[in-house]
Amino acid sequence: MNRLATSLCGIPLKNPVLAASGTFAYGVEFASLLDLNALGGFVVKGLSREPIAGNPPPRIWEAEAGMINSIGLQNIGVRAFVRDKLPALASLDTAVLANVFGYEPEDYVEVVRVLEDHAGIAAYELNVSCPNTKHGGIFFSSDPRLLGEVVTAVKRAARRPVLVKLSPNVAQIEPLARAAEEAGADAISLVNTFLALAIDVRTRRPRIGAGFGGLSGPAIKPLALRFVYQAAQAVKIPVVGLGGIASGEDAAEFLLAGACAVQVGAATFWDPVAPLRIARELDRLLARWKVAQVGELVGGLRW
Repeated sequence: MNRLATSLCGIPLKNPVLAASGTFAYGVEFASLLDLNALGGFVVKGLSREPIAGNPPPRIWEAEAGMINSIGLQNIGVRAFVRDKLPALASLDTAVLANVFGYEPEDYVEVVRVLEDHAGIAAYELNVSCPNTKHGGIFFSSDPRLLGEVVTAVKRAARRPVLVKLSPNVAQIEPLARAAEEAGADAISLVNTFLALAIDVRTRRPRIGAGFGGLSGPAIKPLALRFVYQAAQAVKIPVVGLGGIASGEDAAEFLLAGACAVQVGAATFWDPVAPLRIARELDRLLARWKVAQVGELVGGLRW
């Protein structure tokens, strides 16, 4: 699979297909289902300063062409992660990224500070789709100034590359992408889920216990592609694309839109080995198209 070899922020990748945060647990849970070392990489479940129990059930609802979830960022906390999960991850020969979130910049910094003391992490991905409790609950992902503050704070603490995962629940993506770049982000990833609502007409109540949830899966792919293209046009740093990718051809679309790598999320719910399958499908496409190296696709969209 030499055609697929690439890199992200200086991190070598066997292929440009990574498993996304939130759908691949902490990675080790999938070790019995596929060879983790064959993946381009994966992003672990979001980590916070302290453990979080998450939202009340039901947490997942299957939509017509995807799923709505409201897990509530349930996780074991960063200290339990480095004690119980990271030792196994540190022995892997693939890129492991830590997804980090918080409710004020200091939360992000503390999680990164703990991770900086341990081997096994290649980079950080900041989930900025969280309300900043210091600023009246305004989401970091929707305010360029607040986004810049959290990225700047993390960059001061981090020796590893920092990716910023942007939300599509904004009027324009370009100002947020540029704010992340100007604050020092090494790359951006997008999109996170779209805010959505499903209703049970029999009970007249939401299908999700918390009310709203995040829509992911094939339904969002055309929208995600548009965001990725616009962000890639707005910044010079690498862009990682995600949103409804379920095949090698889907992955190729995101590369053509300007992404240098992709992440696979919802597809792992119906096919746990989807990231590896998609990488193999992409490799076959490159062979058919006589493309020598996957990087040749990046930004190749023709109008």
